Amino acid sequence: MKNLRRALLNSLAATALLPAFAYSQPAGATIKLALIESLSGAFANTGEAVFRNLLWAVERVNQRGGVKTAQGRRLLELDRYDSKGQNEEALSALRAAIDGGARVILQGNSSATAAALVDAVGKHNERDPANRIVFLNYSAVDPVLTNEKCSFWHFRFDAHADMRVAALMAVLKEDRALKSVYLIGQDYSFGQAVLRESKRQLASLRPDVRVVGDELHPLGRVKDFAPYAVKIQQSGAQAVVTGNWGNDLTLLVKAAREIGFEGKFYTFYGNALGAPAAIGDAGIGKVVAVADWLPNVPTRESEAFYRAFRTRFPRSEDDYVHMRMQLMIEALAQAIERAGTADALPLAVALEQANVTLAGQGGRMRAADHQFQQSLVVGMMDKQGAPGVKFDVEGSGYGFRVIRTIAPAQAEMPHACKMPRPG
Repeated sequence: MKNLRRALLNSLAATALLPAFAYSQPAGATIKLALIESLSGAFANTGEAVFRNLLWAVERVNQRGGVKTAQGRRLLELDRYDSKGQNEEALSALRAAIDGGARVILQGNSSATAAALVDAVGKHNERDPANRIVFLNYSAVDPVLTNEKCSFWHFRFDAHADMRVAALMAVLKEDRALKSVYLIGQDYSFGQAVLRESKRQLASLRPDVRVVGDELHPLGRVKDFAPYAVKIQQSGAQAVVTGNWGNDLTLLVKAAREIGFEGKFYTFYGNALGAPAAIGDAGIGKVVAVADWLPNVPTRESEAFYRAFRTRFPRSEDDYVHMRMQLMIEALAQAIERAGTADALPLAVALEQANVTLAGQGGRMRAADHQFQQSLVVGMMDKQGAPGVKFDVEGSGYGFRVIRTIAPAQAEMPHACKMPRPG
């Protein structure tokens, strides 16, 4: 934590040439945000990517003087806790974060962990109303988290799995040559949700497409995906649909490439964390990814935003900026200022009204279920320098051109949330 605080202070010092009024020293103590994420083990790269995004967003808020509260301006402080990819460790980290003074919890990589945290946060807030906390979720996209298991204290800033599947299917349904697909995913709530919704939407939109494989594998434990790749190849599938992320995606697509699979990949996360480099030329025109934003969104504001991130994190391996995480921190800052405090109850009420924009992108929080509503884009992998691919991914020489944009009103879906609200 001390190292992170020093990093924040160094960042402030490095931008000392900005107008002095932006740096009037806030009078109050820092507002502590606790990142609970896999920072070691199989998915450490995903956790570190999240940290970079949140650090940059926090720096941006602090560089303009922090947030205004009834007690004066206050800086944000980002602390990090390693869940080690285990729910038990995440719950232990939650207790440590609360003891350390955090009042905002940030997590996203694993819907199973998010579900455990939603439950634990609710119980804590009921047991200790004087020290309530809110939970901001940037990536845990199991639909139940804003439906049957919705919580007043939980806010999701990523499109949920059903919304993302619908975006992919908007592209897949137009591929009239496609007649067979293989569904594969990680064996936990999110992976199961992706496969379930993919089958439902395929049956509705393309009943002529056969599902020739439907398989789940252990999360984060498979080191050799060759047997899975062989089954995909032998099935005759012309495309794979997967919600895999982290090394589970990179190793899968690498294994498929190595055995000569020539079909398409419709993915949630094929645009980063090693996947493009692992696929290489075999992915050109064949790997499709859905996201809330891509670096090659063709606007000047978007390009400037991406260049600013790469200036802050110049190493190619530190690529992978998430617009939704930036919008999440902007929404948090907006809500604190609207509430005049970081106390959980007024903060949560203010978050329900969040409506933010950044670099030409924006979104609003739907109060009924705490599901952020924003546009989605679908990209196709291609070589850097091809039309629409100004930027590559992680120095790989491959990037994603935007082939479909889904407006917020089109991406929005009904919900089944019946949210108990505090009295």
